[in-house]
Amino acid sequence: MSDSLAVTDRSRLRRAHARGAFDRETVHAILDAQPLCSVGYVMDGTPYVTPTLQWREGDHVYWHGSSASRALRAGKDAQVCLSVSILDGFVLARSGFHHSVNSRSVTLFGTAFKVEDPDEKHAKLIRFVDGLFPGRYGTLRPDHAQDLKATTVLGMRIEEGAAKVRTGPPGDEEEDYALPIWAGVIPVATTVGTPEPDPRNLPGVDMPEHVRGFRLG
Repeated sequence: MSDSLAVTDRSRLRRAHARGAFDRETVHAILDAQPLCSVGYVMDGTPYVTPTLQWREGDHVYWHGSSASRALRAGKDAQVCLSVSILDGFVLARSGFHHSVNSRSVTLFGTAFKVEDPDEKHAKLIRFVDGLFPGRYGTLRPDHAQDLKATTVLGMRIEEGAAKVRTGPPGDEEEDYALPIWAGVIPVATTVGTPEPDPRNLPGVDMPEHVRGFRLG
């Protein structure tokens, strides 16, 4: 497996080339840091974008949903586009034109496949839950057969796409640095709040460590 994704006509950056990255280390790090993604597909000649959660296993990315989902049915064996974005800051420049954001994003292209084998699908769903909350799946009630039947898992090999990363201060026109205008970065970060117990928890049920110590990314 190559250390970099293939650079194709649809994955190459048309502008801001310095922000582009095709190495797997960068791509994988962004996917692992942000489970929320958007999947684009075409159904009956019309484009759709659906938000969902993704998880990575090696050189594949997976997402799941209801077996009745039109989006998942349309995505099976079809070309899809999966995108993940992380906002790290608002970049305020000395002109409106040079305002920007510090961010990390990945856009992947490929043909989605359905995980057909029931045991493999179950293993993927365990990996999904335990990837976010280590050890949680083993504490849950066993899945009913209908739970698994009602769930579809799609996957895609990570082989075509690109990451795009911007960091640092604004990049103004040289003459604009002499203007008496404040410029800089307003950092943005996703924070994890205090867990809120379900009011219907049984008395004496302790909060597990994978909840108390939850971290994103």
